[in-house]
Amino acid sequence: MLHRTIPNSSQRTQATVAMGFVTGMLAGLARRGRNPEPLLAATDIDLADTASRIPIDQYAALYNRINRELDDEGFGLFAQPMRIGSFEFLCRGCLSAPTLAEALQRASRFLHIVLPDLSVSIRRSQGRAELVISESRRLADNPDDPGRIFAFEWLLRLLHGLACWLAGRGLALDSVIFPYRRPAHAADYPLIFTEDSRFAPTVPGGVGTLVASFNANLLELPIRRDEAALIAFLEGAPGKLTTLYRRDREMVIRVRDLLRTALPTTLSLDDIADRLHLSPRTIHRRLEEEGSSYRGIKDALRRDMALSRLTKTKDSIAQVATDLGYADTSAFYRAFVEWTGMAPVHYRRQWGLKG
Repeated sequence: MLHRTIPNSSQRTQATVAMGFVTGMLAGLARRGRNPEPLLAATDIDLADTASRIPIDQYAALYNRINRELDDEGFGLFAQPMRIGSFEFLCRGCLSAPTLAEALQRASRFLHIVLPDLSVSIRRSQGRAELVISESRRLADNPDDPGRIFAFEWLLRLLHGLACWLAGRGLALDSVIFPYRRPAHAADYPLIFTEDSRFAPTVPGGVGTLVASFNANLLELPIRRDEAALIAFLEGAPGKLTTLYRRDREMVIRVRDLLRTALPTTLSLDDIADRLHLSPRTIHRRLEEEGSSYRGIKDALRRDMALSRLTKTKDSIAQVATDLGYADTSAFYRAFVEWTGMAPVHYRRQWGLKG
């Protein structure tokens, strides 16, 4: 039997991020000869544990600690620092804009001043809009440098998260083209960006451009935030943005909780619709608006629960597979290797309970 209680809001599986996002975030420290160990220790992150996933709150805490340590909200990755307070003034500059389009234009102009290494622009064409982030100069000689990869990831998340907050809703990205080869942690991109994440490597010696596409109608959304909301939003920012508008929010949470409660039975989308008193089409649309899908939620839930069970209990692998709804252990093994790059027995031996 699966040993668990019915989850409530305080018992939900902790959202996590891949270690690749941490190593990228630390790249600026390394370039400046700064030892990251005190910052990692303060947030209880073990960099040697390359197979682990980091709880999102620890990741957000490390994000803010690096910013404060360097007095640079750009993590030491750029030619000039983005001094502490840049994000606050970016928000304040956007707050009085009438629409999201104007807010993003203001953001672009502000970032041109404080972040000249990357340029931001908005393009529209035939009902589609594109958020374009381009290198003004090469951020690294190696197009696949972890710091360069993180710079694009970070700025897209910052702008997308800010846009979602300003509009008061999740805004789905239909596709994103990233200017580098598929990184090892790309399995998390559907969770953070969109399931349609593509990779177009930059030619060595050239400069790269990221293109995020979405429905142009979203640009006409009114700004729904005020000064009081901003004060609350800035508490814990900008690291707080890493915890917002992911696929583990709003409708995703409701679907995830239902799937978790039903284990080892696997609910279909129709089953979910019956329990939420909504049509499958409505749930599909709502999940799509949040950049998610039924299958993506199911896979992420199984992954997080599997990692937790293997590291925090001594339950057999076969029992974990059964409790997570796998018809046979071999199917669980295949899924686990896709998630972590290693078999569950090896993962447990390395990261599980000792003694």
